Amino acid sequence: MRGKSGERRKRLRRRLTGVRWPDRPVLRLRGRFAVLRLPRTRPVQRRLVQGLMVACVLALVPATWMRLEAGDRVGTTAEAPAREVAVVFGAGLWKGRPTPYLAHRLDAAAELYRAGKVKVVLVTGDNSRVEYDEPDAMRTYLTGRGVPDGRIVSDYAGFDSWDSCVRAKKIFGVDRAVLVSQGFHIHRAVTLCRSAGIDAYGVAVDEPRDATWYYGGARELAASGKAALDALFRPDPRFLGPAEPGVTEALAAG
Repeated sequence: MRGKSGERRKRLRRRLTGVRWPDRPVLRLRGRFAVLRLPRTRPVQRRLVQGLMVACVLALVPATWMRLEAGDRVGTTAEAPAREVAVVFGAGLWKGRPTPYLAHRLDAAAELYRAGKVKVVLVTGDNSRVEYDEPDAMRTYLTGRGVPDGRIVSDYAGFDSWDSCVRAKKIFGVDRAVLVSQGFHIHRAVTLCRSAGIDAYGVAVDEPRDATWYYGGARELAASGKAALDALFRPDPRFLGPAEPGVTEALAAG
């Protein structure tokens, strides 16, 4: 009996030590879950690491290009040049009111207005649903901070940064503007608005480095790829529509 048991152990040991691992990752089912079994050969592992590094570099290229493109056109409210129009990009609502990040953008725009650096504030955001109206919420917030209602113009079809920039140029006739957003977004906004034909300067609203800020930075890496394509191919926005005289009339009234 012991002899047979010893033989069985030897055969089992030979089977275990003689396993040949696959050259590619293998997806196997274990119970209800899929388990990814990675290859153990060093050449394949090296290729996987190299592929990951290449993917990281490619993800960083658009964001790096936008920072270089914006260059010295980004600063604080105190450093911003005098322009007739400030453009504030939407950043979400919470129970119908601006989120803290959007409120900080609007605070900076109100500061620019009070300092006499801008005459009109163009608020651009999402109003694709009846129950969700970013521009009107932004208008209400600004009037509560001392900006006259007649100096606020609403763009209800600013569904993303590219759409907002193109519509500011083609629909509202904005040629020069101060853009207001957080630091992780402002370089993309400046680059896109310049690609749309606007002489843009960006005000980077300072924020604490909390979880939301890091999430915004990570999201920006993903968004920069689309933004680079928008700047390259310059597609029409989701909704263009006819020209609107709101900015021109607000400036004339002043």
